Amino acid sequence: MIDTAALLIWFDLNERPLPWRNKTTSAWGILISEVMSQQTPVARVAPQWQEWIERWPTPADFAKASKAEVLRAWGKLGYPRRALRLHECAQAIVKRHDGAVPSDVDELLALPGIGAYTARAVACFHFQQNVPVVDTNVRRVCGRAVTGQFLQPQPSAKELGQVAEVTTGPRCSAAFMELGALVCTAKSPKCDICPIRRTCQWQKLGCPQPSEEDLSKAKKRVQKFTGTDRQVRGLLMDVLRAADDPVEKSQLDVVWPDAAQRSRALFSLVEDGLAVQTDAGKFHLPQ
Repeated sequence: MIDTAALLIWFDLNERPLPWRNKTTSAWGILISEVMSQQTPVARVAPQWQEWIERWPTPADFAKASKAEVLRAWGKLGYPRRALRLHECAQAIVKRHDGAVPSDVDELLALPGIGAYTARAVACFHFQQNVPVVDTNVRRVCGRAVTGQFLQPQPSAKELGQVAEVTTGPRCSAAFMELGALVCTAKSPKCDICPIRRTCQWQKLGCPQPSEEDLSKAKKRVQKFTGTDRQVRGLLMDVLRAADDPVEKSQLDVVWPDAAQRSRALFSLVEDGLAVQTDAGKFHLPQ
């Protein structure tokens, strides 16, 4: 059994002062933080979150914004479709729940762009419900501490039950996440300062290293960025966000030398609703 008492003492001493951990943060503020933090380091999210919550403190405020405003405010957080889905989510909250973020996990799951993790995170961290919250960090910590696996296991149906058994409430869930972010890291865990080292199954097994096959599979799961369509899409979005008027295709052509890849990335933005092509062949953000 994991020493959760030691974990909570450690968390009290080492919790990062993330702005959304303020006790006055609304359910909407928690929801925004969770969507922004998906596949994005919290150091990049924190200042962006602060700007958003000051500009759009409620779902109703955000629902009134234009798509172009939303995409410009999203900046370089990456995966800008998240911003549009969050916009749809705010509109649904206004329409279905009179502008109040629901507390029920199933009702949260029914909102656009809200998946299993985000729904449980909002229910847990704002509404203080003792529901299992499993992100990459929690999966890695439990994989090592409970089952003795060094590498992060693939998501499975039974992991919710495993996490529910070892977490004792919202603060404990947050502590597991923090441990994974600061100590039980992916490549070089700091086991010498880990508060649950004494009860960690991986430690008890003698810290077995993963096989070459497992390492190879793990490397394949890591998403590359440099040279990918995602990088090109980001460069194209930079031009569109900076423009007050529709831009000529020639203004977009200069951002990337590979014409085929550039064209593929540009029209994927159009297909995703992140860019619009005018009848004159110019491009702009959706309105």
